[in-house]
Amino acid sequence: MIRELISVYLTKAGYEVKEAEDGESAKEAFLTYHPCLIILDLMLPKMSGEEFCTWVREQERNEVSIIMLSAKVRTADKINGLKLGADDYLTKPFDADELVAHVEAVLRRTGHFCQKLTYDGLCIKPRKGEVILYDNQVHLTKYEFNLLYFLMENPNIVLSREQLIDQLYPNADKTILDRTIDAHIKKLREKIEDNPATPVRIQTVRGMGYKFVQ
Repeated sequence: MIRELISVYLTKAGYEVKEAEDGESAKEAFLTYHPCLIILDLMLPKMSGEEFCTWVREQERNEVSIIMLSAKVRTADKINGLKLGADDYLTKPFDADELVAHVEAVLRRTGHFCQKLTYDGLCIKPRKGEVILYDNQVHLTKYEFNLLYFLMENPNIVLSREQLIDQLYPNADKTILDRTIDAHIKKLREKIEDNPATPVRIQTVRGMGYKFVQ
């Protein structure tokens, strides 16, 4: 299938690729992985590519780039695709190297809008100061935001309370207690964990500190 071939070529080119077989699973994948770029076949089952493109733009996710793939070669079809919100339009059949070149070109133009860390529906955007959990915006304090960003920058690494204090309070003119970090972690878990009492994302490593599990 063309989807599988595209995945193989883009993976070989060094990109992390997530696939969706139809419009509904594409929505689920979008909300889970928060991609920087979407390669969108207009002939999607369950939902047309045009409908999916419109849905993405309705999420106010203009930092996401979209390359449309279509067998429609008329200029009017290309113009319509670009008006719907596509950043590029590629007609079938196409060479795999040509697609990779289009991906590289689009990301050169738009990649600076897509600086984020994402895992399992949780997305943090340091430049915009935003955190999104699936399709909901999460409101964090400055310390909660910086704490989450530091943890997600260092996934699966145990960070001591001392390290976290140094990161959050680098110029503190008084002693910051360990329980201050514990309080930030508690509040953060309440906002990003399905069940804060049994956290999955931010776990406690007894006697050592905390880690963001990925």
